[in-house]
Amino acid sequence: MNPAYAQAKARFARIAALGEAQAMLGWDASAMMPPGGGAARGEQLATLAGLAHELLTAPALTADLAEARAADPWDSANLALMRRAQARALALPTALVEASARANSACEKVWRGAKAAGDFAAVSPFLTEVVRLQRETAEALAAASGLSPYDALMEGYQRGVTAAEVEPVFTAYEAFLREALPQVEERQARAPAALPLPGPFPVAQQRALCRSLSQRMGLDYDHARLDESLHPFCGGTPTDIRITTHYDPADPAKALLGVLHETGHALYERGLPEPWARQPVGEAAGMAAHESQSLIIEMQACRSDSFLRFLGPQLQASFGGPAAPYAPENLGRLWRHVSRGFIRVNADEITYPAHIILRFRLERALIGGDLSVADLPGAWNEGFARLLGVTPPTDAEGCLQDIHWHDGAFGYFPSYTLGAMAAAQLMKAARIALPGLEADLAAGNMAPLVGWLRHNLHGQGNRLGFQDLLRHATGKPLDPGDFTEHLRARYLS
Repeated sequence: MNPAYAQAKARFARIAALGEAQAMLGWDASAMMPPGGGAARGEQLATLAGLAHELLTAPALTADLAEARAADPWDSANLALMRRAQARALALPTALVEASARANSACEKVWRGAKAAGDFAAVSPFLTEVVRLQRETAEALAAASGLSPYDALMEGYQRGVTAAEVEPVFTAYEAFLREALPQVEERQARAPAALPLPGPFPVAQQRALCRSLSQRMGLDYDHARLDESLHPFCGGTPTDIRITTHYDPADPAKALLGVLHETGHALYERGLPEPWARQPVGEAAGMAAHESQSLIIEMQACRSDSFLRFLGPQLQASFGGPAAPYAPENLGRLWRHVSRGFIRVNADEITYPAHIILRFRLERALIGGDLSVADLPGAWNEGFARLLGVTPPTDAEGCLQDIHWHDGAFGYFPSYTLGAMAAAQLMKAARIALPGLEADLAAGNMAPLVGWLRHNLHGQGNRLGFQDLLRHATGKPLDPGDFTEHLRARYLS
């Protein structure tokens, strides 16, 4: 191995270890930390972010990368990703990186209370500071990369995808939604009403079922934990996965489907190529790729008719009551019900992209300076009404509902719908490659699907960009038509 490249690999391993420490502190802040620890935790995260940035921009690493050579395809991809990571870091002063980390941490803590109270005014000055720093970050990255400021932020979550590519995909989906949503609503109105699941749903039993089903998906609890947080997420590291959910004693679906979703993320992390751990090429291929893995498990597989035939008896064994509410047809009516709701995380798969389209357009306007934070609630409500024909009654059900902006994540939201579209495309390819897949799902056997994903996607790490990863797995780049085909088949046929 070229000595300079070997030294660069060692330096990136240290940077990755700092990132892992940040990830664990972030998990702890959401799942375990007492409220009084917020200020200190913000300083800890800012310090780690600053140290990682200093290592990434160090002249010694610059010298190594200038001399490094790699011939193997994986090493060549790794070296290219190293150079990309340093170029982005060099565009940003350490002081800006630390200031952003502090502002994000402070805003996120205030957001928790503001969301509970529906009080946008309480968080507005903190969010204003976050947006100011994100604009400064975006402009610096844009100057270094030649991208637009918003595209430069998107590049941090899913490389190689720009707003110019996303906009026509979203515009086309709007047209589909205008046509299909009334048809689905009319079809639902003619169908029998769904039977509610009989309670009670003790949290202890929900927790046991969530753990059991995530293990059946393939999650190894020697390398994972399941905990609770206000907002479900998957964090940690590939060998120390931390997933969280939120239990509602009145509705087991929230926790269960949340855990299945986060298990998809966890399986991706656990399936990354171990020989490339703590190297850029060994990371996930971006957030759209990550969302495709959570959604192929939760939406494509676990909400399918086949899997619901398996899941119904599992639910009945856990919570008791008559069999009729647990029938797959009834579970489908309950868990695939389409409605014009206000909350993104509760949205069905037809209306969910509308939530993302709204956020995509608003955050582009915020970063571009065309929308002020003070005007965000009104712009949110107007945009939501245009897309779905209803207006959120409170800011808690509107612009306060998500953690992302308050934690500094701008450019992330498009990944959700790109991931949903990719999940449909991947599932279509998996069904062709695995003729017995429906029978496996009906038996609760997820191993063939996960094995196919391990080979075609997880094991590829970050070697390929989003479009090339889809080409590798399915033979073509992103095809939004596979998603609308899936929706028509599930909801209109």
